[in-house]
Amino acid sequence: MEWKNLGERAVYENPWFRVNLADVELPDGRHLDHFVIRQRAVALTAAVNAENEVLLLWRHRFITQTWGWELPAGVVEDGESPVEAAAREMLEETGWRAGPLQHLMTVEPANGLSDVLHHVYWADGAEYVSHPVDDFESERREWVPLKQVPDLVRGGAIRSANTVAALLLLQHQRTG
Repeated sequence: MEWKNLGERAVYENPWFRVNLADVELPDGRHLDHFVIRQRAVALTAAVNAENEVLLLWRHRFITQTWGWELPAGVVEDGESPVEAAAREMLEETGWRAGPLQHLMTVEPANGLSDVLHHVYWADGAEYVSHPVDDFESERREWVPLKQVPDLVRGGAIRSANTVAALLLLQHQRTG
């Protein structure tokens, strides 16, 4: 029951993503055109302190016109590993340097439309360095108790799928 990608042609591209039109053959032999978004990988960091709080960004997303808590995240730059990107984005967006990073998970947030991978890392603790360079990314940065995560997800205060997946797993692993 596999769909076969018989080829793609670019419809639009910029430094962050490319939109392709794929010629797809269905298992019954029919063909359809399917849009595919090819994107650069993304890296995220969840820093958890000794009180089982995670450092989150409170930010507005203009596309959906919503506010919510998110993990610091950004694209993996050319020549950079996902773990290096996770550490860089954490410092740039929060002003905190994460402790040693450990891989938590890799998720495909929209695998019916995009090939983007989101690499999520976590760290025991972080050290405050300075005001964030990218302070425009969020209205505020706060340490939020992991035990509150399920209620924040249910209430819509955490909506980003990569953040939801990472925090629910961390909350389960660290607080049961």
